Amino acid sequence: MQIYLAVTPEASQEAQKYCRNLAHVAYRIGPGSALLRQSLLLQTKGGLLSVSDHDAPFIDSPEGLRDAVLRECGRRNYGGVLLDFEEASRRDRAAFVMSLAPALSASRRTLYLPESYAGAAPGGVVLLCTAVSGGSFSQYLQEAVTQAGGAGRLALDVQRLRMDFRLPARSGEGDPLSEEALSRLMEREAPAVFFSQDLCARYFTYSQDGEAHFVLFDDADTLNQKLRLGAGLGFSAAFFMWPEIRDVAPRLFAAWRGGKKTP
Repeated sequence: MQIYLAVTPEASQEAQKYCRNLAHVAYRIGPGSALLRQSLLLQTKGGLLSVSDHDAPFIDSPEGLRDAVLRECGRRNYGGVLLDFEEASRRDRAAFVMSLAPALSASRRTLYLPESYAGAAPGGVVLLCTAVSGGSFSQYLQEAVTQAGGAGRLALDVQRLRMDFRLPARSGEGDPLSEEALSRLMEREAPAVFFSQDLCARYFTYSQDGEAHFVLFDDADTLNQKLRLGAGLGFSAAFFMWPEIRDVAPRLFAAWRGGKKTP
């Protein structure tokens, strides 16, 4: 299983100390279906082109955007494209995906894309979010593999959990915690921390204003456990956002040399 770090240009040199496989978060969709790029180092080669649709206008020329992406892949020797599409599935985005997928395949490059666009690119690799707060994480992965007909066309979108749930959490939704907020909370409460085998995450409980709280969070060990489960099932890749794991990078990548599992 390949491990990728999604990084902005200014963080790429630091991130590359831990993982050679980078998804370059430097591209977005602009007016006229243009591919806009942040400044990249001249020597930036290899890895993946990561393109965002955040605040992007309507894609009126899917083929034009496709050709721009392919040119940039050739110029930078990118091995594929990561679609960081945040918005709900839209017809113009789907048309772009349908145009891009076979062109990348023909050039032996890989397309990684959200689940919502899986139908537009049968040959693409679908990203599966790991932020599971209920049930069994292992079963969740196994069910996804069964539904996909195999793990080869699946990749882990590893989102680091830091959630505070007010009990009873019937909706399954909690309040997200920043790294600083979690640290302050743990310092204040000095809780006993446990590991959930089912959720593959750490947790603790506390009370405040007469309410019971359940806090679920990831650290280097739980993230590595999720990687091992995915690798064991045959997932082709896993993605991390550099800002989410920067504080645990040395320990997280100790067993993954350059983005591949060491013996």
